[in-house]
Amino acid sequence: MSVPYLLRRVGLALVVLWAAWTVSFVVLYLLPGDPVATMAGGASDGEPVSPAELAALRARYGLDQPVLVQYGQKLAAALHGDLGTSFATGEPVSSAIGRVLPKTLQIAGAGLAVAVVGGTVVAVAATWTRRRWLAQLLGSLPSLAVSLPVFWVGLMLVQLFSFTLGWLPSVGARGPAALVMPAIALGLPTGALIAQVLARSLQTALGSSYVTTARAKGAGPAAVHLVHALGNAAIPALTVLGYVVGNLLAGTVVVETVFTRPGLGRLTVSSVGLQDIPVVQGVVLFASLVFVLVNLLVDLVYPLLDPRVLVHGGTR
Repeated sequence: MSVPYLLRRVGLALVVLWAAWTVSFVVLYLLPGDPVATMAGGASDGEPVSPAELAALRARYGLDQPVLVQYGQKLAAALHGDLGTSFATGEPVSSAIGRVLPKTLQIAGAGLAVAVVGGTVVAVAATWTRRRWLAQLLGSLPSLAVSLPVFWVGLMLVQLFSFTLGWLPSVGARGPAALVMPAIALGLPTGALIAQVLARSLQTALGSSYVTTARAKGAGPAAVHLVHALGNAAIPALTVLGYVVGNLLAGTVVVETVFTRPGLGRLTVSSVGLQDIPVVQGVVLFASLVFVLVNLLVDLVYPLLDPRVLVHGGTR
């Protein structure tokens, strides 16, 4: 792997982070309403806040400065690791994110496990079976799963396993049982995407010359399917890993709301409702950082996994 290739990928990752932060700043600035008035109204217990007090709050949070000045100051602070302070609670944004992040990582990890295992099983089964009707049925499941809204899946799971059968708790985050339904709701659409990509890649790999050679040498069906074909078919599926992680992070907003779980998703929802701009920007920056790091890792690992990918002078 050449140094120019590595530098170019890292440079693109930094540009994506800057663009995500800038877009979030512009969008939040253009939102209707006054975040200071919203914050003061929530903290005044119905008592009117004087214009002088509102002006003092704006000056405290730097909102009395011109937009470009605010942008420059916040960008410089973000580059030094300072994401600001929450308008609503006065807590540093990094501390607010760090406080709820373990719960979100827990559900995202469980959802990823469901997606990878479920997607791989469906893809392998659809390409393994010799029964055409079963292959068509299994092949249609990912398209159906992708079209199902996450919130609807969550509500149906609650209705079935909590209210009807009484097997699992409907809300909360206590114990492994409370993680089952959120993980399924979060991992279902992501697993469907993995199944679609992997099944198509497996079909292509099973028709390749190296698979024919392996069969001619006496390799059994299991070895051909799971060793020779699956190993190569998994490489294209790796390229969608960044998109998969993005889906998981976006899905936590819905899943944590449906199942009343604390986490990054609920923090985002509440911060948007309160116009807590620093927290929303911090969450956007964190999500962008995760997305960029995963895609950067894929870009760096992909040439190592696939010898056909040649890297010369920073291009492939």
